[in-house]
Amino acid sequence: MRTEPVIASASVVRQFYALTKPRVIQLIVFCALIGMLLAVPGLPSWTEFRLALLACLGIWLVAGAAAAFNCIVEKGIDARMKRTAWRATARGELADWQTLLFSAVLCGAGCVLLYLWVNPLTMWLTLATFIGYAVVYTVILKPLTPQNIVIGGASGAMPPVLGWAAMAGDVGPEALILFLIIFLWTPPHFWALALYRVEDYRKSGLPMLPVTHGNQFTRLMVLLYTLILFAACLMPYIYGMSSWPYLTAAIILSTGFCLYGFYLWRDYSDELARKTFRYSLLHLSLLFAALMLDHYLF
Repeated sequence: MRTEPVIASASVVRQFYALTKPRVIQLIVFCALIGMLLAVPGLPSWTEFRLALLACLGIWLVAGAAAAFNCIVEKGIDARMKRTAWRATARGELADWQTLLFSAVLCGAGCVLLYLWVNPLTMWLTLATFIGYAVVYTVILKPLTPQNIVIGGASGAMPPVLGWAAMAGDVGPEALILFLIIFLWTPPHFWALALYRVEDYRKSGLPMLPVTHGNQFTRLMVLLYTLILFAACLMPYIYGMSSWPYLTAAIILSTGFCLYGFYLWRDYSDELARKTFRYSLLHLSLLFAALMLDHYLF
């Protein structure tokens, strides 16, 4: 008898945790951490290491709050899409006020942590990112224009800028280069997903590019963005942030992404779109890992 409330409480905790979109948040925090490490010359001291941990926690909290708020706004859309119909908000298992309170608590805690124990600049940039994603992108852009991913990608590209600001107390050109890479990476990454999930998006009513402009046009955009991204990935070497090991990794990884884009454009299949989407995640993770290794070893 006593175990039932415990099991129910654990289930509710899992539901709230799922609203934070953990896999997405992991990538956000990873990109922020890269910005932090690159902002510090050499190995971080204990003080810098502690600061980075606090900044990661603060960014995680605010990013989780934005994800939860997104689930409230899009609960009707989520309910119509196979990929998201399982969410507690879409199924009506969590009330709006519960999710909103959860989001507010996470955002408030993250902002206080960043303001008091990191620096005010990081807090304000992180809060602006929350507003950019949760309000500007989710509420305004996403249901309004098929360019929502391009414009809204600015919020998704902010993590390394937040990380840099946390450690350096400012936003340098290096942080903006990292921002540019993620900004240009986002459209081909997300459109690859949208291509094989097009029926879900059509049912949702969202004006995603494959729905409004068709499969062929979207494939062309994926290819063109991978080519532009290739050039952006060379900028850390050109600017002097990195040396030849990063350059080698960037050329190999970006060539692979361009080839996926080319084959997707020439001969489409849902399976190839899935592989392109998965490769895009590998591309960004390994690219930033190469940048970090280059920073410490060369």
